Amino acid sequence: MKKYISIAFAVFALSFSSISCSVETDEEPGGTNVEKMAGLWDVTLSVLDKDGNLIAEDPWNMGVFNVMTYNTADNSTTEMWLDDDGNFWNFKFKVGINYSARTFECGETDYDAKGTGKAKVLSGKILEGAAKNLHGMPNDSIVFDIAFSDDDEDGDEVFDPYCYTYRISGQRFTGFYE
Repeated sequence: MKKYISIAFAVFALSFSSISCSVETDEEPGGTNVEKMAGLWDVTLSVLDKDGNLIAEDPWNMGVFNVMTYNTADNSTTEMWLDDDGNFWNFKFKVGINYSARTFECGETDYDAKGTGKAKVLSGKILEGAAKNLHGMPNDSIVFDIAFSDDDEDGDEVFDPYCYTYRISGQRFTGFYE
């Protein structure tokens, strides 16, 4: 009787060992095409004049706020989303990227789905390991300049679009707080 049980168990075990999952794709699991540029960023804001001179640091006492960068739905290698999640100017639009150089920029484009205004992004860069986190460990840094068409210098009758450039800079969110 033990012999029959052993044989039945062996047949049962062999039947399950020959079952395998079929491979549906040839793709390996992993990140997106912009994974080293994507992230949640803790940033601060400075204001520059048209000549690039610093006018003010954190003029509205915003302190640190978040900006996000992430891949497009088609996992593009040439563009990514830049999104402030309503923390500053309420912008969300795609920027062109050079992934190998970790740079990004865009010419005049609608900065939101409503067509509220246009924005330009210049000199965007992700700098790997250039910042230090709260504990002194290397962390990635982001910096970019952005200007808006609906920004008016003094609100007078002469409308002056793109009168200021805002430098947004900071580092990748680590989850650590002071």
